[in-house]
Amino acid sequence: MLHTLVSLVDLWIGRRAAPQPPALADVAGLAPCVVVTGASRGIGLALASRFANAGRNVAMVARTAGALDQAAASVPRANGPRVFTIPLDVTDADAPARLDAALREAGFYTDVLVNNAGMGLSGSFATDDAERLAHLLALNITAATRLMRHALPPMIGRGRGGILNVSSLGGLVPGPHQAAYYASKAYLVSLTEAVAHEERGRGVRIATVAPGPVDTGFHRAMQADNALYRRIVPALSPEFVAASAYRGFMMGRRVIVPGLLPTVAALAVKILPHAVTVPLVAALLAPGATADKQR
Repeated sequence: MLHTLVSLVDLWIGRRAAPQPPALADVAGLAPCVVVTGASRGIGLALASRFANAGRNVAMVARTAGALDQAAASVPRANGPRVFTIPLDVTDADAPARLDAALREAGFYTDVLVNNAGMGLSGSFATDDAERLAHLLALNITAATRLMRHALPPMIGRGRGGILNVSSLGGLVPGPHQAAYYASKAYLVSLTEAVAHEERGRGVRIATVAPGPVDTGFHRAMQADNALYRRIVPALSPEFVAASAYRGFMMGRRVIVPGLLPTVAALAVKILPHAVTVPLVAALLAPGATADKQR
């Protein structure tokens, strides 16, 4: 049943697709691959596993080779896909070109890009460490935008492909005490929805997943584990988020919010005015301290 629905969705997503011979010739002899950034742990690792379980070749990308190789060894290969690693800092200006070169050397091209690499930053914006703030912007915004802009035109040229940006429920509302992090995720949600509308019908799935708290150690790394939201909002597992993201992505949804409570919260922040939601979120996020960690 799901396969039939996905096939119908494929037809709708590709209703205006016009594959170009040069774009197809450029990947002749190469196999399609799902590229997952920030894949050494958490949501990235869970998404890599989910796509591999679906029989897709997966390239796992992260900065640290050792952790990346260990993570790749845990990814199931029940349906025989190729799973391999590419150690790469996606904030480097030449990261897209280096990624392409590594994929081609292995015999693949980017068919689906999962922009998952990201970091958090908590505390007062006025006292945020300038270097950490710059790194957050470089990773959460610049790197994701650069990779998306690099991957999208060839996908359109081939009349197929996909981009899945991992955002956050925090991207739907301002977040005092995590201001820059929430703003960076709001950018990603806005970019995804806008580009998905621009390129609708051209064969490329473009979506963002906006999970609430996830049990990955991410909040602890940014020293936000003592905030109120960590005590009263149940955390989802990375596997649950990955399954929900994959299902929504395949069904052609643009904004995917995993879980019942986060879905209700997402609807609430659309209805309630900021005069209500911003103080409420501030209470949930306080207190916070400044720290960061790249996924």
